Amino acid sequence: MTPIPLPVSDETHERFVANIIYTYGHATQDQWERGKTWYHQANQLAAMISGGDVVTGAGVIAALSSNKRWSDNTKLAARAFLRGEPSGHVGDALTKAARIMAGERPTDVLPMSSKTGQFFLCIANPADPQAVCVDRHAHDVAVGVRYGSENRGLSSKARYQAIADAYRDAARRLDVLPLTVQAVCWVVQIESSN
Repeated sequence: MTPIPLPVSDETHERFVANIIYTYGHATQDQWERGKTWYHQANQLAAMISGGDVVTGAGVIAALSSNKRWSDNTKLAARAFLRGEPSGHVGDALTKAARIMAGERPTDVLPMSSKTGQFFLCIANPADPQAVCVDRHAHDVAVGVRYGSENRGLSSKARYQAIADAYRDAARRLDVLPLTVQAVCWVVQIESSN
């Protein structure tokens, strides 16, 4: 499969929004509740592993999140704080996590217009009105196709932005936060693939 072509047409944007709203609307009550509280719980975890410094905890979690399952991501982040240094990931992720742990602001270290930066924002402030973490699952919900291990092209800022904008538009129509729509859709997507 090839990544979606750019620029995204109005018709394609509307299809993305419809796919997101459809997935959100098909969440069970339990999935909706878990999605709604997902970033609040991640925020509490960030505070817990970092001794109360939510920003640093969220930054380290985000820095170590690339290509990791949530359970593995949280183990790596917790271990980084326990040992005083990150380990168990690729060099770039470890360097970013170490810089954050050394006191640099996550917004100065992480790429804020892509997944890790937006993931940080969602965890650090679960009431953020604009942040959207577009990972592979969020992408696949929006485009309506499971890409599996195929490249989604999300390293393109324009492509990432197109998907994020579709989540923001869906959230506006649903009258909820974009990060809540993404988290609920993530729960539905993950559980429908099992």
